[in-house]
Amino acid sequence: MSTPPFLALPETARARRIITKRGDFAVLEGLPPDGREVRGTAFLVPGFTGAKEDFIGLLDPLARRGYRAFAVDQRGQYETPGPLRDAAAYERGELVADLWSLHDALAPDERPHLVGHSFGGLVARSAALDDAGRLASLTLLSTGPAAIRDAEIARLLLLEGALAGLSLGQVWEAMRRADRSADAPPRDPVVTAYLRDRWLANSPAGLAAAARQLRTEPDLTDRLGACVAAGLRVLVVSGAHDYAWPVAWQRDTARRLGVPYVAVEGTGHSPNAERPDATARELADFWDVSR
Repeated sequence: MSTPPFLALPETARARRIITKRGDFAVLEGLPPDGREVRGTAFLVPGFTGAKEDFIGLLDPLARRGYRAFAVDQRGQYETPGPLRDAAAYERGELVADLWSLHDALAPDERPHLVGHSFGGLVARSAALDDAGRLASLTLLSTGPAAIRDAEIARLLLLEGALAGLSLGQVWEAMRRADRSADAPPRDPVVTAYLRDRWLANSPAGLAAAARQLRTEPDLTDRLGACVAAGLRVLVVSGAHDYAWPVAWQRDTARRLGVPYVAVEGTGHSPNAERPDATARELADFWDVSR
């Protein structure tokens, strides 16, 4: 079966499996073309129910700007294994330790740019709070200052209850039924098949742990502000519309930190997938200044 177009890697990218002291991780690596100066390295961390493929559209434009980028599956996501039932394996400190193990394996002598999308942004923020000196910059992409909005918290509570008593396949079917409406356009069956396969590959414990963290996350903006005051460069990026965290919250996060804020027009919660060229341009422009 041929690779669906939306999953096809550009010539400047390759899929890898990386063995670290904390396990085996699936990674997509974008590489600047031959002869292009390597200006820096970035790590791209996906969100809740997400995967490294959410960043495919960023890899080529970032590579052509001179940035090597690693898009990773976090433990228990899609093609990176993780314990199926051990909730403690997905506590925030464990996820941060995974990022540092990938850093040690892939770019031990560099200070990378760290980009976290949605839940991945909360993980990336925790990494910065753990050791900001290891980073060249931090980008919070479609990530709020604390727990997501109330309507999404209610949905997560339902999901956590379902995960406790149903298989992932049963939960998928329940979510599909809940999302159907009479006026909804038909979904691309190839995209749907990929999303289903990705969902079924997740660790139930990892999903439940991430859901809990999304609805209970404290506001750590002031702590991150201390890192900014000490020299960490931070960028806040959102779509023009966002269902998880209101855009106003994300803009206010940037104001409180005293850092740049960018809204990618024509996008919602995933500018990296909806308008990757525009999103990559904002990232590379920010990183260029930090060199």
